[in-house]
Amino acid sequence: MFRQLPLGLFSGLAIVVLFATGGPVLAQLEFERQPILYSRAMPRDSIARLKAELESGQVELSYDKEHGYLPALLKYANVPTSSQVLVFSKTSLQRHNISPRTPRALYFNDDTYIGWVQNGDVVEISTAEPTLGGVFYTLDQRNQQDAVITRKTDQCLVCHASTHTERVPGHIMRSVYVEKSGLPIFSMGTHRTNDASPFQRRWGGWYVTGTHGSQRHMGNELTLRTAANAEDLDREAGANVSKLDDRLTVSRYLTEHSDIIALMVLGHQVNMHNRLTAANYSGQFTGRDTEVMNRVLERPKGFESDSAKRRYASAAKKVVNCLLMVGEYDFNTPIRGTSAFATEFTARGPFDTRGRSLRQLDLQRRLFRYPCSFLIYSPSFDRLPARVLADVYHRLWAVLTNENQSHEFSHLTPADRRAILEILVDTKQGLPAYWQIAD
Repeated sequence: MFRQLPLGLFSGLAIVVLFATGGPVLAQLEFERQPILYSRAMPRDSIARLKAELESGQVELSYDKEHGYLPALLKYANVPTSSQVLVFSKTSLQRHNISPRTPRALYFNDDTYIGWVQNGDVVEISTAEPTLGGVFYTLDQRNQQDAVITRKTDQCLVCHASTHTERVPGHIMRSVYVEKSGLPIFSMGTHRTNDASPFQRRWGGWYVTGTHGSQRHMGNELTLRTAANAEDLDREAGANVSKLDDRLTVSRYLTEHSDIIALMVLGHQVNMHNRLTAANYSGQFTGRDTEVMNRVLERPKGFESDSAKRRYASAAKKVVNCLLMVGEYDFNTPIRGTSAFATEFTARGPFDTRGRSLRQLDLQRRLFRYPCSFLIYSPSFDRLPARVLADVYHRLWAVLTNENQSHEFSHLTPADRRAILEILVDTKQGLPAYWQIAD
């Protein structure tokens, strides 16, 4: 898709990747075969439903003179405007419309990402579909009478199914050095942005509103390259910025914010979505291979080799580590946002009988008060292959009951483990029968 555009749409060099080009074609081959059949499979996400409803005439999206179909799309998909974050690097299909004065706006909820550019031809959409992973769409902004959504596959997956996404269709959030026009300076390197990323390497090419004390990041400012690989980025000028009206015309956007807390939640969930998709694919491939080998070797139906067991266990371990924020970077000063994002995000719950939720934020030394991902409630988690999900629950239970006290979980205090366990028992549907809390 979009072969003529080498940087790609949402190309992951400074933003969440929605579409991109270039890279190893071989990454696509496995999931285009059974049992995934990615490009031929019918997605079952909210955008696929909207596409079908638009085509059948069941639904219409209103067109806004300033923002096109964006407001109506956000409302339909239940994506809050408070999630807005702004990206000023030219790393998109519509890069000719992007600059530090006219950044791209990105909005998201738990499973949908929506990108909008001033005077853009399309709204860029990506979802975390429970069985397929990242699924990509565009909504035509030029047709004011009829909203037309198109699913995009093929070349989009060349980068969106690369080593950055564990070779499954997914998303990437990256930080890059940017010169004054908005072009990224690739020779200076790029940095992935997730829970474990050092603060000082986050958000190059993004606008960031919020306070973070003495910590410094790469956001808000441009790089003046004075030597081939020398960094000349004024992190002080970009620190603790509350308003962006001296950098762009904020009235052109739905809000005036690019909230630091929204950026942190976004980095976490992009990483978690990719991990869930990788585990889903691994489980499906392992089940397929096991069935084939059992037939060839005339083994009993349902027989699992030691190799198959290791593959299931490996996928489950990666999911649990991501759920429990293993390797999370510790803040040394408190974080505060500028928008309603934190309040609205926390209010979505679910809450246990003591009023606790996995969406509650800490922001003093880590992102969440109870470090277990809220995406444990997502369809992408619930629809993991049964064999992988069983291993995930067993490993998670072992950690939360202190049976597993491996060093990788040393960031979880006994109180943390107990609280997470109690919250899940109260709020998570489908827990195994052995998940009981001892008095």
